[in-house]
Amino acid sequence: MLFNSCEFLLVFLPLVLLVYFLLPHRGQNVWLVIASCVFYASWDWRFLLPLICTTTLDYWVSRRIERLNVTHAPRERRRRYLVISLIANLGLLGFFKYCNFFIASADQLLHALGIAVPLPALNIILPVAISFYTFQAMSYTIDVYRGELHATRSFWDFFLAVLYFPHLVAGPIQRAATLLPQVCNPRRIERHRVVDGLHLMLWGYFKKVFIADNLSPIVNHAFAQGTVSGGATLLGVLAFAFQIYGDFSGYTDIARGVAKVMGFDFVLNFNLPYFATNPADFWKRWHVSLSSWLRDYLYKSLGGNRDGTARTYRNLMITMLLGGLWHGAAWNFVLWGFFHGTILVVHRASQRALVAMGRMFTSVPWAWAAIRILCMFALTCYGWLLFRATSLHQVFEMTRALAHPGEGLEWQLFGRVGLIVAPLLLVQVIQWRTGELQFGRIAWIPAPVKVIAYALMVYAILFLGGAPQSFVYFQF
Repeated sequence: MLFNSCEFLLVFLPLVLLVYFLLPHRGQNVWLVIASCVFYASWDWRFLLPLICTTTLDYWVSRRIERLNVTHAPRERRRRYLVISLIANLGLLGFFKYCNFFIASADQLLHALGIAVPLPALNIILPVAISFYTFQAMSYTIDVYRGELHATRSFWDFFLAVLYFPHLVAGPIQRAATLLPQVCNPRRIERHRVVDGLHLMLWGYFKKVFIADNLSPIVNHAFAQGTVSGGATLLGVLAFAFQIYGDFSGYTDIARGVAKVMGFDFVLNFNLPYFATNPADFWKRWHVSLSSWLRDYLYKSLGGNRDGTARTYRNLMITMLLGGLWHGAAWNFVLWGFFHGTILVVHRASQRALVAMGRMFTSVPWAWAAIRILCMFALTCYGWLLFRATSLHQVFEMTRALAHPGEGLEWQLFGRVGLIVAPLLLVQVIQWRTGELQFGRIAWIPAPVKVIAYALMVYAILFLGGAPQSFVYFQF
């Protein structure tokens, strides 16, 4: 059941909200558990089984760790339960998502070594959103183990925190420390929250339906060609940069909007990422819930920046490589993670040189900011080439083609991409300049202008959208 389907918009969501608003707090939680199970089972009811099993295990493990924390038991005893949870969650993720990838990679390696040992591929169906709910459940168990969070006594509250349908399929990844209190305590339904939620939903649908879905055919055509020109590659990469942003941030805004209408607050997952001035800044703005998860549970666990420069660089590379692999079982995702790890390391290593360069622009600081934004956007776009490519061979061919970016460029198609992206850029420039992400709250824009803008968005969603597409991040 997709957020952009009539089934969700006209049947599921209105029914869920109608019953939700009529119930008391505990009834609301039970109803949301039922609705979330129906939502998730709409893809395949069999996907519910691993989700229920790991959630139950994580609840039991966390309760055991909590008891050991209270009695000040030796750390080794608590660690055993944590290891059980990590093995179960990572084992499930590894089996469903990476088993065939490693089998195929091993088969290719043996073939390259001249060893003819055919390895069987398994017919495994990847459960929807397994990466998202696995990371979310793991963070809960780790926080309880660290003593940073008390384990909840209510299984159903924990189950709802993991399964709550707006964030279940593609995030944002919610930490139990922020979501569980909202589940456990009564929620207030207030007019301004409902208005903010509807704004987020409308903006999210606009980015998904008008921007991402209209760019999708252009991107697919560019990456489906056997022989590509520099112009076609450049156009395809630029279109994909805005497609994936419109698609993923659109999903996030819809999820945050639905949750806000019900009284929940989700973390901000996107904060104008294409206005980032350096690689570290980009990861503070793009998929914030994942990058902060990797920072807190992986990078810091490896040692972070505590043990000298060399180990800091090593920890950055490991974190980004695993972050790339998290996105998909293919070598291009690993290469994408390596690329972002490399530019993070290079940026950290060149701080003195960058500061010195910045002093040359003290009289025109806007120029230095513009240069850094454009350079970071160019690096990000090349990263998207690695991310979207269907094979390493295509990566090499398209990279080679970019040496001649004007060759074969279709200016009419380039103009179409510009027209699709222009409304997004206009709104985001205003958001960047004002520091206010909620368009409706920008005081200097007259109310009639806002009404016209919202009407145009509704019209674009209803009549100018592209062919409905699944959300890109559903595959992760």
